[in-house]
Amino acid sequence: MNTENTGDTGSHPNSDASSRPVVYDLAPDCTSDDIETGANYHAVVNGVVDYGIFVDISDTVSGLVHESNLTRTYEEGDRLTVTLSEFRSDGDIAFDVFDETAYRTVVVEHEPTLATIEQLTPGEEATIRGRVTQIKQTGGPTLFHVAGETGIISAAAFKNAGVRAFPAITVDDLVQVSGNIESHEGTRQLEVDSMRKLDGETAEEVRESLTTSIATRATPPDIDPLIEWPAFEPVFDDLREIATLLRQMVLSGRPIRIRHHADGDGMCAAVPVQYALERYIESVHDDTDAPRHLVKRLPSKAPYYEMEDATRDLNFALEGSARHGQQLPLLLMLDNGSTEEDVPAYENLAHYDVPIAVVDHHHPDPEAVEPLLDAHVNPYLHDEDYRITTGMMCVELARMIDPTITDEVRHVPAVAGFADRSKANAMAQFISLAESEGYDSNRLQNVGEALDYTAHWLRYSDGQSLVNDVLNVGGTDTDRHTQLVDFLSTRAERDVERQLDAAMQHLTHERLNSGAHLYRIDLDEWAHRFTYPAPGKTTGKIHDRQVTERGEPVITIGYGPDFAVLRSDGVRLDIPRMVSELNQEVVGGGVSGGGHLVVGSIKFVEGMREAVIDRLVDKMAEAELDAALSSQAMADVTAGLD
Repeated sequence: MNTENTGDTGSHPNSDASSRPVVYDLAPDCTSDDIETGANYHAVVNGVVDYGIFVDISDTVSGLVHESNLTRTYEEGDRLTVTLSEFRSDGDIAFDVFDETAYRTVVVEHEPTLATIEQLTPGEEATIRGRVTQIKQTGGPTLFHVAGETGIISAAAFKNAGVRAFPAITVDDLVQVSGNIESHEGTRQLEVDSMRKLDGETAEEVRESLTTSIATRATPPDIDPLIEWPAFEPVFDDLREIATLLRQMVLSGRPIRIRHHADGDGMCAAVPVQYALERYIESVHDDTDAPRHLVKRLPSKAPYYEMEDATRDLNFALEGSARHGQQLPLLLMLDNGSTEEDVPAYENLAHYDVPIAVVDHHHPDPEAVEPLLDAHVNPYLHDEDYRITTGMMCVELARMIDPTITDEVRHVPAVAGFADRSKANAMAQFISLAESEGYDSNRLQNVGEALDYTAHWLRYSDGQSLVNDVLNVGGTDTDRHTQLVDFLSTRAERDVERQLDAAMQHLTHERLNSGAHLYRIDLDEWAHRFTYPAPGKTTGKIHDRQVTERGEPVITIGYGPDFAVLRSDGVRLDIPRMVSELNQEVVGGGVSGGGHLVVGSIKFVEGMREAVIDRLVDKMAEAELDAALSSQAMADVTAGLD
């Protein structure tokens, strides 16, 4: 009971207010549990009969004032004060008229027995408190998604078909909801009898309780990395911050959109994270359909977040908010997102306070991006480099979200390493780990090739079922995985050979002063376009062939009208630095781009191609040779396992 005085009547100037009789004013949701015999209540007449009047003292508590206790006539809607004289065993309630004119009013809030979402059982009545995370109007009921301390449940409220129930309730409101628990298509659903917005101290208590609960539940379980790798330890700690943030989003009912580079490493990063999030979402929502609405994976062709993609993502999010009552999503960038080129897209999202988290291994521009990010993981921030691939990091991230997927992803870091040509000294351990799961080096390479081939033809589609089968994550048919990888990798090899047959004879070669071999090719003139492999892949395959033939440091440039793709072996190019310098030195060149120490891409104004390429070659000629960045280093890793 709340003993706050809410407006007494009939006061006497010389009387003590505390000595006046109490008349209770029941909240609308009060029940028979909140009343007692002999107490006085504010009432409203709801019906007049020959033998008395029926009165309501709350929305659910009514009774009769017998005519023998009436001293005047009443009409429906009249207000009066009554005394509860009898509460019969059959549930009938009898009242007497309370005629005192001097009293004080005490408001009574309903204090129901509260249930947690975890405890809800179909067939029972229950009352819960929580935060509204989504409001969706269907052709029938209004569906409110309510997040409590132990989960999220759908609450269906019906006013009229297609008519919004409880229109005063909005997303983020703290509410108390009562009703029957039913099973709806195998999922628990609360059929709403009453719903009210909480305020004051009660709302604050619920908010604090939810905050504490989410913070506790969002903390990732303690797991050890798949391998011992000192260079990875600080990155592993950073990943826990991302995992905590993602689990918080799930527990808060907020959608997550995963953007990733559409290549082998990008998919090795995104697929396990998506899989882990889907499983975690389903457990939190107790709804097999929830993951489909709350997590999306979106491939990006460019090695940065293009404004086109950002605009499309933002429009999709706003439509989801308007049509389905969803919160705006968190954006998770994987295998791109760390560079200055990402800033315009991030700034666009900032207008709507869209949170952004990044896991990447490209050379970052932290001063440019971090003011716009909620979390940022990159090995360069710990004086490491691209050899720690995003796929390696995100397998650990996925395990932090849902450790039960571990057995299904042990092979993925090795696939990511092969797909991204990682020369990390930890590759030997990752390959050994994959071998224990039945993957030899040849098969790991084939999976990477199949992923690249699939990504090329999928273009902007995620191709979730197909990609998961190729990577063998979340699938159930190992035989189909093997057949798919064999088929796709064979097709990829065939298409690569066709491309190289056309292009190789048009390579130009020169020996740089450093001793490195430089190869150039105009891909616009001497390679098949709009087919597999794309210019970047074509350049990489040409480069690999020349590295094998020469056995010495090699640089390869594949260029088109307004772009160039760069590869090096045994040469420390520092492509991000070169791009920055070219943009300043070639006036009017419009140079942009990025990458790693040994691989990258740049764009420029078409009319300045010759000037940009010439100046780029000059810089490459000055680049330092570095045996640690050679393919032989990788070969030594794999050879030690044979």
